[in-house]
Amino acid sequence: MLDPAIILCALISGLLMRALGQPALLGYLAAGFVLHEMGIQGESMLTAISEIGITLLLFSIGLKLNPRDLLQTRVWGTAVIHMAALQCLFAGMIWLCGQALPQLGLDLTGTLILAFALTFSSTVFVIQVLQERGEMASRHAKLAIGILIIQDIAAVVFLGFSAGKVPQLSALLLLLLFPARPLIIRLLSLAGHGELFTLCGLAMAILGAQMFELVGIKGDLGALVLGTILAGDQKAKELAKNLLYFKDLFLVGFFLSIGLSGWPDPTLLWLAIALGLLALLKPPLYFLLMTRFHTPPRTAVLSSLALSNYSEFGLIVVAVAATAGWLDPQWTAALSITIAVSFVLSTPFNTHAHALYQRWRKSLTKHQSANLRASMTPLNNTRILVLGMGNIGTGAYNAMMERHGSCVVGVDDNDQKLQQHLADGRRVVAADASDPDFWGRIDKANLELVMMALTNHAENKLVGKLLRELGYTGPITAVVRFAEETKELEEQGISTFNLFAEAGSGFAGHADAQLPDAEADPAGTREGTDLRQNFPRPDVTKN
Repeated sequence: MLDPAIILCALISGLLMRALGQPALLGYLAAGFVLHEMGIQGESMLTAISEIGITLLLFSIGLKLNPRDLLQTRVWGTAVIHMAALQCLFAGMIWLCGQALPQLGLDLTGTLILAFALTFSSTVFVIQVLQERGEMASRHAKLAIGILIIQDIAAVVFLGFSAGKVPQLSALLLLLLFPARPLIIRLLSLAGHGELFTLCGLAMAILGAQMFELVGIKGDLGALVLGTILAGDQKAKELAKNLLYFKDLFLVGFFLSIGLSGWPDPTLLWLAIALGLLALLKPPLYFLLMTRFHTPPRTAVLSSLALSNYSEFGLIVVAVAATAGWLDPQWTAALSITIAVSFVLSTPFNTHAHALYQRWRKSLTKHQSANLRASMTPLNNTRILVLGMGNIGTGAYNAMMERHGSCVVGVDDNDQKLQQHLADGRRVVAADASDPDFWGRIDKANLELVMMALTNHAENKLVGKLLRELGYTGPITAVVRFAEETKELEEQGISTFNLFAEAGSGFAGHADAQLPDAEADPAGTREGTDLRQNFPRPDVTKN
């Protein structure tokens, strides 16, 4: 079997790309094309891995999805108008190409299908890029993913009808999945937190896809729907984290399969490259639509750049059309080149997305809507900021609030958390800590301390660097988990609190207080030994 050797080649290629500062998925694509030139083709295992990867991707998206987010005008409005505009633009261009090059054999149906395939952006690429940057919880990530889901639903609907699949009457039984949600959540709870829990999630994703296939509906939509039904529960969040690396592993097969599909003839090859270059038209249109729907310019820029590519769903659409006889099968190989070109173009823009916004910030903020500009009020009387209001951040906020009063402000990018914190009487604002526009609302001359309890190390580094670039010279503290993170942040002049190391010290202090004679001897001086001194309370502002 050649499939294990193919995957090994993908691993080596991915490592090389990562060493060059590029996403590993470009290495997988390159490995596929190189192996094709060597006459090597994938076998059944690679196909199965690829299909499971897409299923897990959609299931994971569903687990994190809040259906109310899709009802926002900035999400569905941007997605629908963008797809409609690109459909007209690409259809016109491809029709002209078909008139100039009759050998392409494009009729009106083929032209419209190709244009439709090019309207999507890549769910796989966007998720990979956002995960590597540690921005999956950001506002621009939620906006981009919401738009992707609208596009993916359109693709799945098209595939369902184009493949001749008409939902059976028994498809109505799938509605029972919604009242069954508590039972499914209960099953996940009984599975615990280990390998049985992860296996349960894998089985649910695959079972959900198979259930929809059995009643005449595209299985990918089933994985997405089942994930959406479970979304919002704590077990769903835990499951999404557990499936993360499995999803990434299986998606390697998908990217390899694109390259292994081979090359089209020279005419189609050059046309495919030209269509790939046209992916550069996507971000400006996304940005204009998003800002018209009252999206902050920075969020619009980062979302637009993430979406500046073509989609694996477009490749699936063309493959189905070729099978139905609506397109020459060579268009499948051609579109794989188009997608690869768009990935190559999109990568550097996303790598430097934050720097690009900083550079063109003055010009871009001119597109901010009047309503949004009016809402950007200064945050007065702010001396201490707590960034990230999860469990750690909330505990830090409460402690600092007791000592320093109302000059403490919490910052979080989660609207649901915001509502809960406001209901509990905390002074918390919804904002992205890595957004320079947010820091424009803060009087940094009066800011005395910034405490970073953000979700990941990459975000801590990004925010710390931004603060120094904006001229803040006061103390910054951050929660870390590993020694190498401490070293990197200290190089930026940021004091760190090692959560794992200090938690052990705090736990020992707590346990020491439970000793039988702790109340009788509160100083801890039994037999001349001050045990309490061995377990001092951790200081979050010092290493």
